[in-house]
Amino acid sequence: MRLDKFLKVSRLIKRRTLAKQVADQGRITVNGNKAKASSVIKENDELQIRFGQKVVTVRIDMLKEVAKKEDTVNMYTILNEEKLEKVEPEFIDDEA
Repeated sequence: MRLDKFLKVSRLIKRRTLAKQVADQGRITVNGNKAKASSVIKENDELQIRFGQKVVTVRIDMLKEVAKKEDTVNMYTILNEEKLEKVEPEFIDDEA
């Protein structure tokens, strides 16, 4: 499954176009490597996503093409969530 589609279906990011922008800015890594929106992901991959001043690390538990809102919590496990002190200007989230 493509990274941008997973982020939308799992509701980690609300829209697929926004997921693509975040990936294109280099704010997402898959297993420690920078990822593009078109990167193929699989179960047990680790994603690290930078949201403004917050970095969230999740493990993919399940891939689904379509998911109801209540099923999305089973798609991933949050491993770590940390707040950054100083943020570089290019990583500031204008839509938050």
